[in-house]
Amino acid sequence: MKLLLSGTAALLLGALPACAQDHAILGAGFARAVAPDDPVARQIRGRANAALERPPGAIPQLHTEGTLPGKGIREISIKAKQDQGIVIALALAWRLTGDRRYLDQTARYLENWASIYQMSFNPIDETGFDTLLLATDLTEADLPPALRTRLAGFWRKMAAGYLDAMDGGPRNANTNWQSHRIKLATMAAFQTGDAGLIARARAAFRKQVGANIQADGSVFDFHERDALHYVTYDLDPLLMAALAARAHGEDWYGWKSPSGSSLAGALAWLEPYATGEKTHVEFVHSRIQFDRDRAAAGQKEYAPHPWDPGNAVNTYALARLMAPGYRGFATKLAERTGRQPIDWIMLLGR
Repeated sequence: MKLLLSGTAALLLGALPACAQDHAILGAGFARAVAPDDPVARQIRGRANAALERPPGAIPQLHTEGTLPGKGIREISIKAKQDQGIVIALALAWRLTGDRRYLDQTARYLENWASIYQMSFNPIDETGFDTLLLATDLTEADLPPALRTRLAGFWRKMAAGYLDAMDGGPRNANTNWQSHRIKLATMAAFQTGDAGLIARARAAFRKQVGANIQADGSVFDFHERDALHYVTYDLDPLLMAALAARAHGEDWYGWKSPSGSSLAGALAWLEPYATGEKTHVEFVHSRIQFDRDRAAAGQKEYAPHPWDPGNAVNTYALARLMAPGYRGFATKLAERTGRQPIDWIMLLGR
């Protein structure tokens, strides 16, 4: 296991040592103290049990971004993406129980995807690979050496590929696309433990906070899409990147750009919408034609409608992991909307 600086030292230095601990967010000890009868743990085991005999379904490339129902490989990709929720459930069940059936099935899924999938570096198509990164976190120490080597190469390719793409000035360089690029690049960089990749991810994160989040806390996508849906879709991946940094002793959540923008400021801007103090009708003035095309194709979530604060449950659940002041807010939001955060976030927040 690689050396990890103390949190205080890392924050003072603003960088990780040459040998950083090689996990994205969750260490091998995650959820070790969770009681077997914990309701979240029971739900996870139930999903994992249902997948113990299910074969993985990797395909060479996923593509749903910019597609309408029934077009291209959209439906094939959606089916393949079902593996993403399954693999994290299996990996969590392994850590919760120590039952090697879950470990072996997790390994089968990780091997399948790392062997077959060819990265497109389209961050919308590939954003769900964060679940495979987390599954790697939870199982890596117990996987066969050959699979660990294969996964190390896979995640290094993802980190370097997305960072290279960002350096090349890609399209949508200040939108939610870039936020998802940063999430994947950051998590994969920390997974490799490569200080050079981590430094590049840190710089990309800071650049995006300055470009995407305005001084008042609003994000570029809100003004372009006229939708709070795209606010959370922007902030969630940036929060995931910040959470990965936090797991290694760095505070990206509180970092401010030269204009004064920050993740903390964006969460504060969204807060009155989440409480219901303010309301918003989605997509009425979107500048993007594809939003209207999707609405016309029957995707009602892209037609004008009142924003559901339940959409922010995961957002504030992630925020409370870095800003304890949001703990009560996140809990009340989940209760009021009848929505619960993703399982591993709930366990990490215990």
